[in-house]
Amino acid sequence: MIASVCDEAFAPYGDVLEGYDTQELCRRLQRRATGEGVRYQASLPELEALPLRTALEDRAFGGMPIQIGVCEGRNTRLNCLEYHQCSEINIGADDFILLVARREEIRNGRLDTGKVRAFQVPAGMAVRLYATTLHYAPCHQRGEAGFCVAIVLPRGTNAEKPAICPETLEDRWLWGRNKWLLAHPDSEEAAQGAYVGLDGINWDVREMG
Repeated sequence: MIASVCDEAFAPYGDVLEGYDTQELCRRLQRRATGEGVRYQASLPELEALPLRTALEDRAFGGMPIQIGVCEGRNTRLNCLEYHQCSEINIGADDFILLVARREEIRNGRLDTGKVRAFQVPAGMAVRLYATTLHYAPCHQRGEAGFCVAIVLPRGTNAEKPAICPETLEDRWLWGRNKWLLAHPDSEEAAQGAYVGLDGINWDVREMG
């Protein structure tokens, strides 16, 4: 079942931010062609030049430097779940769906995908995902051409990961800078060497109702 981020059920995963003007951001997102697959750009100067950047940086992130990038394309599957040591803000040009779970539901490096929940996000709404929320690429709505979502994070997130020698289980999940990832065995990321930590169905939102 797909719920709304405005429902009480979303409260453990994040919240809706109010008082931010996202209209110009959404207009710029709507001019982008989504195409096939999923593409992510961590930082786009044309979006970071908007007044919204300063508002989010000063208020939502308390003055910490941020980046505004874009995740876009076509996707209906879970594939992976990731987390950051910070909150993430998503703003979509059109309605989109988030598949999420909780970090504390990870047990011995494994997460049962039966814990995953689906939430619809209306176009233009600024949604904050807490640092304790597992998430990954947005999913597009049934029948739509694709999705185009602005991703707001502390600057440097998702860049190349530090060169470390893993000493703990969590170290093995590090997939990028400030990016820890658990992959489903059916995903492309697993084939690329990502830590396989998702057990169960690789959910497809087209089958979730």
